Amino acid sequence: MKHEIGVAFVPGADETLPLPAYQSAGAAGADVCANLDASDRVDGILLRPGMRALVPTGLRLAIPAGFEVQVRARSGLALQHGIALVNAPGTIDSDYRGPLGVLVINLGQVDFTVTHGMRIAQLVVAPVMQAGFALADLDGTPRGTGGFGSTGVAP
Repeated sequence: MKHEIGVAFVPGADETLPLPAYQSAGAAGADVCANLDASDRVDGILLRPGMRALVPTGLRLAIPAGFEVQVRARSGLALQHGIALVNAPGTIDSDYRGPLGVLVINLGQVDFTVTHGMRIAQLVVAPVMQAGFALADLDGTPRGTGGFGSTGVAP
């Protein structure tokens, strides 16, 4: 079952770039392009190792109630260049209508340039529910209060 996500360009965006699109029939994420500000379109955005930047997509989304859009890294950029998302996955709430930006970081060892039109991230549409939170007496479990690493190490 497909749900439709409304998309609009922000003022000044390059409207010749494609909308988010799935690159294969079984893809979970739709690739989204960097839609750089006019002043950055020629040279791109230079990311030195350890630097981060908010990369504009030139888009705003209308996400249906009961859904979110998750912004995730592209595996090729991560493997080949060390480009990751600072807040992976990022969440776009259904009631947000502002510009969509992708917060990237260069975890690699060499400079990387984000170019205009580059597929910079992928968008995954996911259902969400809101829960109520209330004080309660918590029952015990075999794990108990064990935190990070408490379930043991793989053999």
